[in-house]
Amino acid sequence: MSTAAPSRPRVLVVGIDGVRYDLLEQVPMPRLAEVAEAGFLAPVTVAESTPTMSGPCWATIVTGVEPAKHGVWGNHLAGHRLDVFPDFATRLARQDRRRTFVAAGWDPLVIGESGGPLFRAPGRLSYVAPAEDTPEAWETVDEEVTREAVHVLGTADPEASFVYLGAVDETAHFLGCGEEYRASMRAADQRLGRLLDAVRGRAGYPDEEWTVIVVTDHGHVDAGGHGGRTTEERTAWVACAGPGIPVAPPTGEIRHPDVAAQVYASLGRPIDPHWTLDGRPFPLARPVPAAF
Repeated sequence: MSTAAPSRPRVLVVGIDGVRYDLLEQVPMPRLAEVAEAGFLAPVTVAESTPTMSGPCWATIVTGVEPAKHGVWGNHLAGHRLDVFPDFATRLARQDRRRTFVAAGWDPLVIGESGGPLFRAPGRLSYVAPAEDTPEAWETVDEEVTREAVHVLGTADPEASFVYLGAVDETAHFLGCGEEYRASMRAADQRLGRLLDAVRGRAGYPDEEWTVIVVTDHGHVDAGGHGGRTTEERTAWVACAGPGIPVAPPTGEIRHPDVAAQVYASLGRPIDPHWTLDGRPFPLARPVPAAF
């Protein structure tokens, strides 16, 4: 009697900072569309209680709880409660001894600056510091972050990974949401494609079940900037594809805390009720069994 090989679930979360949802229809992003067509892409409304700033939004995305619990209310993370409500990469590494990986260039995410890091203790960490605070420097950072992540995804075996790309957001802050911003969106999409290709090029890929989640934290006003309550600022989005993921827009609302909950679900890791997560795995609509 033959026995099926055990599944080897893996999750890749790609965070692209500050990408406006309404511009996804105007700017060609074929690799993001590839994820969406294999699963779904849906808008996410930043909660009324959450400032439309990177610190609290990313904290909510990776911990699965709202600011009232994780305690991050701005881009300075002082006063956080991340020891009680850790990010998914840290929780999985510490509690389950799972292999986790984080790559980023924004200081509060990964080093002890501005009250950080948000990612407390992932199994493996890659940090690339910008040479200066300019859109060009941030494109260089994203390029180096992508290069490092492609190497790790292709040669190591992380079970849960988070890769952060920040140039789109920085471009909006300096130059607004014009052509330079759109060019940065296209560059981020190309980098996403290299990450997807690294996953599919893995030697063990045929025996693995990959879930890919691509998410942004907030939008921008036309002139660049966020932190307010406009529709453009409060509308984020998430795309996801993988085993059991909907192949059409889900029947229920998608929220930022759901991302971390879906990471655990995709890895087959039961969510402990003592974690008191605010998120839940993505609601289903026409689930499919195939891996991404």
